[in-house]
Amino acid sequence: MKKQVYSSPFLLVCFLLLVLNCFTVEAQTCRASGSVRGKNPPPGQCNTENDSDCCKQGKTYPIYKCSPPVSGHTKATLTLNSFEKNGDGGGPSECDNQYHSDNDPVVALSTVWYNGGSRCLKYINIYGNGNSVKAKVVDECDSTMGCDAEHDYQPPCSNNIVDASKAVWKALGVPEDDWGGLDITWSDA
Repeated sequence: MKKQVYSSPFLLVCFLLLVLNCFTVEAQTCRASGSVRGKNPPPGQCNTENDSDCCKQGKTYPIYKCSPPVSGHTKATLTLNSFEKNGDGGGPSECDNQYHSDNDPVVALSTVWYNGGSRCLKYINIYGNGNSVKAKVVDECDSTMGCDAEHDYQPPCSNNIVDASKAVWKALGVPEDDWGGLDITWSDA
């Protein structure tokens, strides 16, 4: 029987493919870690401003205890939120227990990106629609809980959300009719 001999370039290519496959698998490991079951909110208890969703009885909503890794240009979805009193953001912001004007560029980040408040009152750069804006992190967009009074009877956030005030959307030059969901990238400022 003839012995097979592999050349060094062939082995190098195989090694590189194996390494790239490991990175691909790692990037895909952030999956839902469970779910919460929805219940209908009491009358008048879910603010639908900015097209916010209200939980529905019996529907299951995914929860996440992971987010994509933060990089110089982390991919995310920009959503719309009001941080004002009586806005669809619910209570005061986690970082400073204050409400914030829709005219201020402020955001809430998905739970893992919020990182237990380590980004509180710090700035991030948001890139989208061919523009960029600097915004202050004032709140968490909870990816681990929802459908209760504390979360205004809204579903949990996804794991890749930058929930932004109207000022952020305006600064990015997005037409008001298109506010609600936009593919962006962001980085720490």
